[in-house]
Amino acid sequence: MAQKEKKGLNISVRSFVIAIIVIFALMVLTYVLTFIIPGGQYQRIEDANGNLIIDTASVFTPVHGGIPFWKWLLSPVLVLTAAGSGTLIAVIIFLLVIGGVFNSLDKCGLVKYMLSRLTARFGGTRYRLMAVVTLFFMAMGSLVGSFEECVPLVPIVVALAVSLGWDALTGIGMSLLAAGCGFAAGVFNPFTVGVAQSLAGLPMFSGAWLRVVSFICIYALLFAFIRFHAKKVERTLDMEKLQTDFARSSAMDRALVCFAGILGCGIVLVLLSSVLTALQDYTMIIVAVMFLIAGLISPRVAGMSGKELGRTFLDGLVSILPAVLMILMASSIKYTLEQACVLDTVLHGAVGMAGTLPQWAVILFIYLIVLVMNFFVASGSAKAFMLIPLIVPLAQVFSISPQLCVMAYAFGDGFSNVFYPTNPALLISLGLADVDYGKWFKWSWKFQAMNLLLTGSLLLLGLAAAY
Repeated sequence: MAQKEKKGLNISVRSFVIAIIVIFALMVLTYVLTFIIPGGQYQRIEDANGNLIIDTASVFTPVHGGIPFWKWLLSPVLVLTAAGSGTLIAVIIFLLVIGGVFNSLDKCGLVKYMLSRLTARFGGTRYRLMAVVTLFFMAMGSLVGSFEECVPLVPIVVALAVSLGWDALTGIGMSLLAAGCGFAAGVFNPFTVGVAQSLAGLPMFSGAWLRVVSFICIYALLFAFIRFHAKKVERTLDMEKLQTDFARSSAMDRALVCFAGILGCGIVLVLLSSVLTALQDYTMIIVAVMFLIAGLISPRVAGMSGKELGRTFLDGLVSILPAVLMILMASSIKYTLEQACVLDTVLHGAVGMAGTLPQWAVILFIYLIVLVMNFFVASGSAKAFMLIPLIVPLAQVFSISPQLCVMAYAFGDGFSNVFYPTNPALLISLGLADVDYGKWFKWSWKFQAMNLLLTGSLLLLGLAAAY
C-alpha cells in the first residue's frame, strides 16, 4: 500500500483537534476536582542547594482551596507567569526552532535524500537497524536523561520507518517510546535517579546493577513489541529498484555530513553531561543551538539560497504554533491544582493509604503514587522534590530501602511520559507524526500493561534481594 508522503512539520488538523479536545476535557475535569477535593498544603523548606522540598517534620495543614473561574479559564496563559515557568518557555522556544529547521531541511531536499540513502543502504537489514535505533534512543534516555531533547529526531525516525516499509507508530516506538523507556530505566538518569538519590541521602548513581538488569529486560520487551507490530504492517521492499533509483549527489552528501557532524557534536555534549554535571541544566539548550546551527548551514551547503532559507524557516516556525497551544493547555492542569491548593491534598491522601498495606504492596503502591502524580506534574526533577521527602520515610517504616524507593520513583515517572496526554513532548511528537492520541492509546496501552507487570516484578525482585 502506498504511503502518504509527509511534508515538513505541519501538524494535521485531525490530530490537533483530537488532542485539544482531550486536553480541554482534562482541564474541565481538573476544575471540577477543585470543588470536590479540599485544599491543603505541606510546609516546604530549602535544601542545601536552594531547592524547595517538603518538610517531613511538619504536618499537613488544611487550607481554603478553590480557584476563580476566570483564573482557570486563563490558566493556559497565566501558567507562563507561575514559578518554574522558565522550563516551559524553554520547551516552547525549543519546539519552534525544531519547526523552522526541519521545514528548511525538508524543502531543500536533504531529508528525502537522507531517507533514500538509508533505505537503499539498510533496507535489506531493516530489523537490525530497528534494533540499533531503538537501543540508541533508550540509551539516550537512560544514560543522560534525554527525553524532550529527542523530539527533533522523532519526525526523522518516523519518516525513516515509513520509507523502510513500516508505519508512523513503528517510528514513534523506535524513538520517543524508546527514549521514555530508557528515561524510566534510569541507569544514570540525572533528572530522576540522580536528583532522587541526592534527596534520599544516597550516593549518586549507586545501586546501578538492578537498573542495568531493568534496562536489558525493558529493551527486550520493547523491541519485541515494536518488531511484532512492524511485521504485521510491513510491506515488501524492492531493494534492486531502490538502489537503482537512488542517485548520489555530492552537494547533498556534503550537506548530510555537515548536518550529522554538527548535530553529533551536540549529542556528544549531551552524553558528556553525565560526567560534567555543569552541563546537565543546559542539555535542551545545547541540542536546540546545535540543531539550529545544523539547520541553517546544511541547506546552504545543499544549494538553498539565503532568502529561501529564511522564508522556509519562518514557514516551519509558524507551522509549529498549534503545538504551543497544546503545551500551554496541558501545563495549565498542574497550575490549576496548585492554585487551588489540592495537589498536596492528593499526595497526602495517597501516602496515608499506603500505611495500611503489607510490605510487598507498599513498594508497588509507591510506584502507583508516582504514576498518579506524573499525570499532573510531568517534570521528573520537580516531582522528585515533591515526592521523595514523603515516600522514602514511608518506605523505611516498612523496612524498604531508599534505593528501591528511588527505582520505583524512576519507573513511575518515565513510562507514563509516553502515555499521558498531559505530557507536551508526547503530544507534539504525535502531532508531527500525524498520529492522533486515540490511535496511540489503542496501540501503546498493550505495551504499557506488559511493562507494568515486568517492572512491578522487578521491584518485587529488588525487595526479595534486599536491594
